[in-house]
Amino acid sequence: MGLPDRQLESLNSLVATISKGNAFYQAKLSACGGANGFESLEAYSDRMPFTTKAELANDQVENGPYGTNLSYPLEAYTRIHQTSGTTGRPMAWLDTQDGWDWVTDNWKDCWEACGARAGDCSLFPFSFGPFLGFWAAFEAGLKMGIRCIPCGGQSSLARLKMIDRYEPNWMCCTPTYALHLIGVAKKENVDLSNCSVQNIIVGGESGGSVPEVRERIESGLGARVFDHHGMTEMGPVTYSDKNDPDLLRILHESYYTEVLDPVTQSPVALGEVGELVLTTLGRAGSPLLRYRTGDLVRPVAVENEDPRAFALKGGIIGRADDMVVVRGVNLYPSAVDAAVRSFEGIGEYQVSIDGAGSMVQVSITIENTSSFDDGELKISVEKRMREVFGLRIPIAVLSEGSLPQFEMKARRWKITK
Repeated sequence: MGLPDRQLESLNSLVATISKGNAFYQAKLSACGGANGFESLEAYSDRMPFTTKAELANDQVENGPYGTNLSYPLEAYTRIHQTSGTTGRPMAWLDTQDGWDWVTDNWKDCWEACGARAGDCSLFPFSFGPFLGFWAAFEAGLKMGIRCIPCGGQSSLARLKMIDRYEPNWMCCTPTYALHLIGVAKKENVDLSNCSVQNIIVGGESGGSVPEVRERIESGLGARVFDHHGMTEMGPVTYSDKNDPDLLRILHESYYTEVLDPVTQSPVALGEVGELVLTTLGRAGSPLLRYRTGDLVRPVAVENEDPRAFALKGGIIGRADDMVVVRGVNLYPSAVDAAVRSFEGIGEYQVSIDGAGSMVQVSITIENTSSFDDGELKISVEKRMREVFGLRIPIAVLSEGSLPQFEMKARRWKITK
């Protein structure tokens, strides 16, 4: 049985469960003639309507606190998480034990694909709050025999001391926090040249697939970086290809994946940029069918694989609602991140997009952590922006520690319309 047949079988099994008791999807499935399943994946894509984040959020407002996307009675659910709220009001997300096992089993696949094994040890320097974050990675690690070190509620210096004491060979964090930890070590004169951490799985931002960011983390910690992306409402979706760090491999057995033009909603060709649309092929208690993630990606074929088992070149390029057009130039967060991170002497930064006037204006504020004075750094960064984007982007320079620091998802783009 090939990949499409296995995906269709999983999809129809999921639909059979949803059709019995999920109020959110019952009407959608009935309206498109899919309540009894679909004859093909193509028929599913043609007939099944999209699910949007706004639709889910509105459902939770109108049917609070959890909404109607629940396939079982409320007492069957044992786990609650909450989205980060980066693009709006946080959403609650519930899982049954079976659903949570599906999530953590997918994370086990990510761990194993990156080379982790039973007996390894991993540090988790993040706060264990309601955001899914690396919760699933932590619990998947426990299930597969990884010794997991929780480091929530500690300072970065305390976390560095835990690395020195317990000698983990893995770490899970955001790219931003990895860079921050390197900066703290430098400031506190902590030598990371013989650090025990050999591998880092990053997520929550696009930096792990941005070569400039990846190289700074790898050189600063002497460890290999693996990217990963997922969502609270989806679970873990991708992981770095061990042989090509510019590729994110998709867990195709767990997700039916489409990449569509955000405007025409037609499939994009391999090599072209489009919006990632995902269907969970498990997690039946809180499923998502044809969910518009808002993430912009570039699908590419993988050698010796079914063309439908494509990978994502360059990771998550940006979000459809973050990409801005400035004087005919498309600005993606990952491209700006790459340009800024090509400088060693920049700490945090913030991008301001002002679209209130007749012409979109862009400016960037940076922290100077280099030995150059502010004027020299400003000139160098503005020159780099002209070289990369062909645009004059004004740069403002602040001292180190002036901008917000982020442990989980960084929020660097401020858009005024």
